[in-house]
Parts: sequence; structure tokens; C-alpha cells
Amino acid sequence: MCGIVGYVGSKDAVPLLVQGLLRLEYRGYDSAGVGVIDDTGSVRVHRSAGRVSDLRESLPKNLSGTIGIGHTRWATHGPATESNAHPHSSGDGRVSVVHNGIVDNASHLREMLRAEGVALTSDTDTEVLAHLIARSSADTLENAVIEALTQVEGTYGIAVLDARHPDRMVVARNGSPLIIGIGEGETYVASDLAAIVRHTSTVVHLEDGEIATVTASGFTTFTANGPTAQRLPVDVEVIEEDFSLSGYEHYMRKEYLEQPASAEAVLRGRLDDRFGTPRLNGLNLDPRAKREIRRVKVIGCGSAFYVGQMGAQMIEELARIPADAEPASEFRYRNAVIEPTTLYVAVSQSGETADTAIAVDEIKRKGGRVVGVVNVVGSSIARACDGGIYLHAGPEVSVASTKALTNMALAFAMLAIDLGRVRDLSVSNGRRLIAGLQRIPGQIAQVLENEDQIADVAKRLSGAPSIFFIGRVRGFPVAREGAQKFKEISYRHAEAYQSSELKHGPLALISPELPTVAVVPHDELTGRNLGALQEIGARGGPLVAVTHGDVDFGELIVERIDVPRNEPELDPILLTVPMQLLAYHAALHLGHDIDKPRNLAKSVTVE
Repeated sequence: MCGIVGYVGSKDAVPLLVQGLLRLEYRGYDSAGVGVIDDTGSVRVHRSAGRVSDLRESLPKNLSGTIGIGHTRWATHGPATESNAHPHSSGDGRVSVVHNGIVDNASHLREMLRAEGVALTSDTDTEVLAHLIARSSADTLENAVIEALTQVEGTYGIAVLDARHPDRMVVARNGSPLIIGIGEGETYVASDLAAIVRHTSTVVHLEDGEIATVTASGFTTFTANGPTAQRLPVDVEVIEEDFSLSGYEHYMRKEYLEQPASAEAVLRGRLDDRFGTPRLNGLNLDPRAKREIRRVKVIGCGSAFYVGQMGAQMIEELARIPADAEPASEFRYRNAVIEPTTLYVAVSQSGETADTAIAVDEIKRKGGRVVGVVNVVGSSIARACDGGIYLHAGPEVSVASTKALTNMALAFAMLAIDLGRVRDLSVSNGRRLIAGLQRIPGQIAQVLENEDQIADVAKRLSGAPSIFFIGRVRGFPVAREGAQKFKEISYRHAEAYQSSELKHGPLALISPELPTVAVVPHDELTGRNLGALQEIGARGGPLVAVTHGDVDFGELIVERIDVPRNEPELDPILLTVPMQLLAYHAALHLGHDIDKPRNLAKSVTVE
């Protein structure tokens, strides 16, 4: 969940590193640091607790060099202090390391190093790597890194500088993403394309177990067992402006306002009106293989899990295949039974979520068939899966997902229709749903036009110490995602329940001080949902309904947020959009750092 950037070439590395770290700050923002080999041949490191801007302001004016590494941290081992910030160095200052991931046996290695007389200066697991590399008697930096990594258990993406080898850095990957960017007479390293897109979009993605020597003239890849076939760089279709604020105060607002366009992008070229079915060739499943599917299991984390629940509901309803969603973090540890007739769907915006990536590896190891629903082309999960649906949402920087989440839901809708059309979903129903998907971008724009009213509701909700979000069947995943968004950026406690479950316990908490946000679509369960709201209203609980304009609440006192109606199966996609605006404007009213909520980071690449 941290960010790495590295550079080797002819330019001063320090400004390039700081610039890259600013672009990576959504991956971690507790502390930051840079290290360079200067013109005297020494490794010089400067670190700071706090944001990258704090690092930038405190940089020594004479810190420069044409090769360097940088890091922005999300704390795991030890608090956010200068001494725990990366890069970490060996006792003599010769070797410097930045690291993403977790060294599981760090405690044992720290004890071993102390017993040898090494003075440790941080609480981190990363520091052991610098000392292990420096103490190696290997004749090359590459072999010293290999020797050190053979003693390490855990995950890592690392970049290493050594004053004895001032022309190169050595990088390695195991479970934490690293890419190499190719320039003219210069080479970059990063954990995310955002850090280097200003300079190059020609990249190589390292695979797990790979190590690379990076110089100004290029790179060479190898493993602990010897050289590997030289990797061919690929061009990634992304531009620097995709990662800029473009005049907006926050990335989150920029990104949720981009949803009409991003929704069009994920649907473009994929909807077949004639046959009432999507075209999902990237799944790599022919009609016979689709008909052989007997169950669908969706795995994801956080918001990806909640949208996976929404997707499972659509698949059961439209394709009549048993489907469910499960947190990937639980799935990977419970020794799940992997069935050859089950289609596993891995959901991740970044394509690098560690829990999901490891679950995919386990499914593949046991012979399962897994497809990905991811946003980042060339990401680890995308490469590991048998096929998938790219989201085409464009880069998403805000920690709270908006446009990628909506595109995930649209991808699941297409998957559900696709699976349904090879079974019992009729052409006419397929066409009805395809027409519904085509209306969604314009209907999202209608929701966004109501932002001022939603902002007023959000300001009132922001004063409550706790909030319920409720929904039923199709609406429950919407409620869960609404609660997730609200708590993660407003820091107000928010809890999601099925509307039907209130009377089985949570109703005891209802009071005039505890508002409820209810998801009330106009469908076959509207009456049941209204009954639950009557129970809340009878106990003086304030009510906000995310609903459709033709739902009649009678004498109930309800503050309503109306959303355009689509087809009942697709309505949850639209009902989710106001939840994003409620969370954003509540956090804005409370004065929080919306794009960088406390204790969180965008791409969760550690367990």
C-alpha cells in the first residue's frame, strides 16, 4: 500500500522522484523519503514524517544525483516517524532500500542482526533488507540481493542502491507490483504508472520472482535461478492529464463527475441490440463453456466485494445460476472447495489487491477457472486470470472508489445478461436490458445534476454520530456500499442492515438522534421496504430515502433523493451514485482530507 519510484539517467533525480511521489501519495501518505547517489559516489538519504509536501519543503538544496529511489509510506511496522520512513540504509550508509510489502519473518531477522552487533534504527521490517544486502560477501549487487531475499519470507517490491555500483539499481518483485519505464537514455521504476506517466508510457511489468538490473541504457531481468527471456516493453494507453485534478478541489469529485463518460466507455462496442446480448469476447468463454457453468463465485475486497454482491444478485436473477460473493481475504484462508463447473470472478479496481491476487493464485492452483473484472490493463490480476472484462474507467486516484465502482456494476450487468442469454433469458428481455444499459450514462448525469440537494442532505447527516443504511435484496448491496463510503471519508459510524432485519435487533438503536438512509426502489418489494420505514418513523428516527420519484411514502416524514428509474434489475447501479455524493459532501462539510482518508490507502497490496 506504499509507493515506489526510481530513476537512473542523466537528469537530476531528486525533482523527478518528488514529482513521482506526489502522484503516488494516494497509495500511502504517512511519511516519505528519497535517496540518491551523489557526485562523490555516496548514498544520501533524506526522509520526513507526514506528506510528500513536507518532504519537498525540507529537502537540502545540495541534494542531487542522477540515480535515486523514493518512497511514500502507509505504516505497517512502526508508527509514521522520520526514523521509520523509507529509504532504509545499512549501518555504513552504503546500501539503501525502498520496499512495499511485508517481511513476515522480520522479528527473527532483526534478532539475528542484533546478535551480530547490527544497530537497528527503526521499527520497520524493511530495515533488515538493507542490512542483509550490505553484509553479503557476494561479488555483485545482484547476487547480494538474491542472497538477502533467500532469507526473507513475505511479500516485496524493492529497489536497491549501492554506492559500490553507482551506475545501477536492482529491483525485485514478489507479490507487490513493480514496473520498469523505458525512456531515451533513462529508465524509471515505479509501483504504479501514475509516478512516471509524465515521462514515459512504455513499460515492462515484472512478474513475481523476477529481479532486474536497471541502468540508464535499459534493463536485464533474471531470477534466483538464472537469466530469463528478455521482456518486451508495451505501450500503455494513458496520458498525464488522466492523473491531474483538472481544476477540481478533489479527485473524488472529479471522478464521480466523470461517471457518465466512463459508463459510456465500458459499454462502448459491447452491446448487441439485434440479439439482446453483450459482446464479452475478453472472457474467453464460448457459448458451450458458458452453459457448463453451474455456479458463480465473486471474490473482492471492500467496495469491490459489495459490488460483487450486487453482481451475484444480477447473475442469479437474470441467468438463474446460483451465485454469491465473498471477501477475498476470507476466501483465501478457508481452504475453499474449487469446482470445475464454477466460474470464479475476481474484482479489483487496481488489479493489484493482494488478498484478491492470492485468492486467484489459489483458484488457479486447484484447477479453477477465473475471470477478472479490473480497471488496470496489464495488472497482476488481469494477467493471472483466464479472461475478463476491463472497466475502461480511466485512472482513479481518490481512495474512495466512484467511477470504477459504477463500471464494475455495469460489467456485472453485462456478464449476467450474457450468461442469461445462453440459457433462458429471452431475446426480448435481453433487448429490454440492453436498452436499459444504454440509458444509464444519461441517467447518471441526471443524478449528478441534483448534487446541490444531495449536498444539503449530506450536511445534515454529517452531524449524526451514527447512521443506519438499509436496503432489501437488490438494495442491500447498495446500502452496504453507502455505509462504506460514508464511514471511510466522513469518519462517522455507519452500519448497513437488511431492511427486514431491523426488527430482529437493530431497531433498539433507533432514536431521533440516529438517522437512517433507506434504499427504496420502485419494485416488487416497495411495500415491504415502506413497512420497515414505518417502524423507524414510529420511533422518531429521521429518514432519508434514496428512491424513485413515483414511490409514495404517504404520511411518513421522509427526506427523499429521487433517482431516475431504469429496469428493476439495473436500478441498483443508479441508486449507488447518490451514496457517493452523500459521503463526499458530508466529509467536505466536516473539513476532512477527502482524497486521503486517515489510515487508508488506494491500492491494498499488503495483507
